[in-house]
Amino acid sequence: MAEEDSDFLSLSDLESELDSISIPMFFDRNRHICYLEMMLELLPSPYQSQEINRLTLAYFVVCGLDILRSLDRVDKEGVINWVLSLQTHPRDEAELSNGQFYGFHGSRSSQFQPNDYGNAIPNCSHLASTYCALSILKTLGYDFSLLDSMSIIKSMKNLQQHDGSFMPIHSGAETDLRFVYCAAAISSMLENWSGIDKEKAKEYIINCQSYDGGFGLTPSSESHGGATFCAVASLRLMGLIEDDILSKNVSSCFIDVPLLLDWCLQRQAATDGGFQGRLNKATDTCYAFWVGGVLKILGAHKFIDYEGLRKFLFTCQSQYGGFGKTPEQLPDLYHAYYGFCAFSMLEEPGLNSICTELGITNGPVQLL
Repeated sequence: MAEEDSDFLSLSDLESELDSISIPMFFDRNRHICYLEMMLELLPSPYQSQEINRLTLAYFVVCGLDILRSLDRVDKEGVINWVLSLQTHPRDEAELSNGQFYGFHGSRSSQFQPNDYGNAIPNCSHLASTYCALSILKTLGYDFSLLDSMSIIKSMKNLQQHDGSFMPIHSGAETDLRFVYCAAAISSMLENWSGIDKEKAKEYIINCQSYDGGFGLTPSSESHGGATFCAVASLRLMGLIEDDILSKNVSSCFIDVPLLLDWCLQRQAATDGGFQGRLNKATDTCYAFWVGGVLKILGAHKFIDYEGLRKFLFTCQSQYGGFGKTPEQLPDLYHAYYGFCAFSMLEEPGLNSICTELGITNGPVQLL
């Protein structure tokens, strides 16, 4: 009887075997392309609550296909025209000084049309949506000389606060490093830095570095992987720190680079090889880019345990294409995109390389 039982798998053994079959231990490029193509045509119902961020979702899909070298799957003219239709335009030059921001809306649901009564039209254009719009347009090869870029740059000044931070919209919003980064990335892509006071932004970023070396979203807040990326990438885009700064004289830098390096390296877990965003938090696909990207900018990526990170990312790779936040979770566009970015930084064959600071594939990037 014991010999007969040995011919059968227990339930736990069967589950383990199925798991090993369903998780490919290689970068499944073709399946990822199918996943993004599906998202390009029809978003699943769980994304309904993200309608206001449709432009951001499009950014993940279009720029993701570019990383996967499959931009030919995109109707470039159609996407460009749709993105351009979401830009807010002032009625005249004087409106650029009215305190509002004339960037891009996140979707049609925040884009109000004029009426016959001459009432003011709510302007809900947003810095993050503008970053996503310009990233898509740049990825698709749109000629920025045809864009109303001066409205974006001039009105972006209205969003910078006295402490150097930025609000994402012209009223009633939070201020933190995310929007400093958006402003820096927008200025870099448009090759025009007149919309940002770099010295004030620099001081705000310095004030966000915590005692442990990482950066919080705001001064005196807990260090966070995403905030740390926003800080370091912004400084690099503004030309305030050099590329591969570790090979230079770091003692003269205005941020504590050795402490920052130590904090970033401690975010890679010895248990599974993934990166965590904060101390005592679980590892997560997206931080392979957010924290790994910081190490790349600093010239410290050689200290990453590449093999451990790849193994972790493979456990987050979905059998349906894309990546989940953690192992065994269903994929979502956010973690899928930053999983692709992470593999690009790991120099996965068959992928386009990315400009780490901008979070999109390499191209002519204006650095000061």
